[in-house]
Amino acid sequence: MWGELYRPFILIPPVAINPVKKVYVLLEGKKKDIGITLRSGMDKVRGSLHIQLPKGWSAEPETIPFELKQKNDETVVSFAVSASGSANSGSFSMEADVAGKTLNRGMITIDYHYIPDQVMFPPAEGKLVRMDLSGNGGTVGYIMGAGDDVPTALKQMGYQVTLLSDDDLANRDLSKFSVIVAGVRAYNTRSALRLFQNRLMGYVKNGGTYIVQYVTFQRGKSENLGPYPFEISRDRVTVEEAPVHFLRPSSPLLNEPNKITENDFDGWVQERGLYFADKWDEHYQTVISCADPGESQLAGGMLFTPYGKGYYIFTAYDFFRELPAGVPGAYRLFSNLLEVGKGKK
Repeated sequence: MWGELYRPFILIPPVAINPVKKVYVLLEGKKKDIGITLRSGMDKVRGSLHIQLPKGWSAEPETIPFELKQKNDETVVSFAVSASGSANSGSFSMEADVAGKTLNRGMITIDYHYIPDQVMFPPAEGKLVRMDLSGNGGTVGYIMGAGDDVPTALKQMGYQVTLLSDDDLANRDLSKFSVIVAGVRAYNTRSALRLFQNRLMGYVKNGGTYIVQYVTFQRGKSENLGPYPFEISRDRVTVEEAPVHFLRPSSPLLNEPNKITENDFDGWVQERGLYFADKWDEHYQTVISCADPGESQLAGGMLFTPYGKGYYIFTAYDFFRELPAGVPGAYRLFSNLLEVGKGKK
């Protein structure tokens, strides 16, 4: 069908070790099953799998024996992981003992007909994020935009997540959701979303929380995003280590249920945020600011306002990158956005 194809000769390990997820969120006081996919690179592979955990973490069992009879056979095994009181978030890794050899690599194949096959052998590792999240287990309606992995992160945090269609936004009882989140560029890619803005603002006014993630600049349209006007710019902070300043230290977004400190912005990846607001109505509170070296501070990366009985939040900070990357501080901060006002309702 595709004509003449050339494929590279690839040497693969006797067994490839791939975590089912790269990031696992462990809620306080609970265990978490860490799933591991084992795939054989030859016939008759037998061995034992071990998991290495950060200090203060433990796994049951400590070792899992396995046997794969034929090449390319797969099996999924799991370790039940828990954390002691002093354990911090950190990385985990896996090793398999096979015929006296230690193997510690996964295997990922990128297979598209228009390019040669690409096979990578990343380290068999992932991240553990420990969360002390009060009031978790609520219901989240998620408005998917250009596509992101935030819903997966929300599920790991204990939330029940429903992806909202245009028909849901038009007809569903939105009051059933404790929080509604607009995904990456939802207002750019879901043309019908602005038609339902009054319903969404009514949801907030009646006691809901609505979080809008980053939206790209659209001339003449950026004012219809929240209960009060604000405008989106092309401003961004590209240095992920840029210091973050707390403009309103008493804000619930920085205190409940997690006390946010400068340390929560350590380990961020790629950038701080993009398409910050540059003009906003006085009803909005600015919460934090940051800037690339030598540039002016940008305060429009997070806007917050009560509205009626509920709360509206706009955030240009790139949680859609930080949550899949397993950045602990990003989980802590985003959980505060999700839980804002819950103790007062």
